Amino acid sequence: MKLYFSPDACSLSPHIVLRELGLPFTLVKVDNKAKKTADGSDFLAINPKGYVPVLELDNGQRLTEGPAIVQYLADQKAAARLAPANGTFERYRLQEWLNFITSEIHKSFSALFNDAMPDAAKQISKDKIAQRFGQIDKTLSKQDYLLGADLSVADIYLFVVTRWAKHFDIDLDRWPALAKFMQRIEQRASVKAALNVESEAKKAA
Repeated sequence: MKLYFSPDACSLSPHIVLRELGLPFTLVKVDNKAKKTADGSDFLAINPKGYVPVLELDNGQRLTEGPAIVQYLADQKAAARLAPANGTFERYRLQEWLNFITSEIHKSFSALFNDAMPDAAKQISKDKIAQRFGQIDKTLSKQDYLLGADLSVADIYLFVVTRWAKHFDIDLDRWPALAKFMQRIEQRASVKAALNVESEAKKAA
């Protein structure tokens, strides 16, 4: 498998999942602004949507959208239990969390990264993020992970987008349970390895 990624982007989520599962893969770095891969190929020919992540399977099929990719990966190694079994109510609970993270948190951060967005609009996004972090904090004050006692792909996705808070002076100490969650995830070997690789890739830019 190939994972098309950009350092510090949301593609870090499937990158961590791949390492957590121990699946074989190669990384292909993408310049998000130029829409080119590291070897100069046209990224828009790979994903017309123009953004990462993209997972390319060995048979040539490509899958886009992070929540779909991480579920696909989790199903390749179901024994690791990063996603509940398909058809169970718990699987729908996972999808509920993935949808919440992508639509309410990830999308709100996207506005903050947009230099053309007026400051007033950015403040609205920051207020929305704070509200959603408060809701998540209540959940994590009762359990270690979003689904309960076990790590899931939703937790990894939440970790990735929540890391962006540091870019916008959003102090996670306001939400103690979420802050502890972030520290707990950051200590995982898969997370450390992925962060190290992406840090080196960023330096090489």
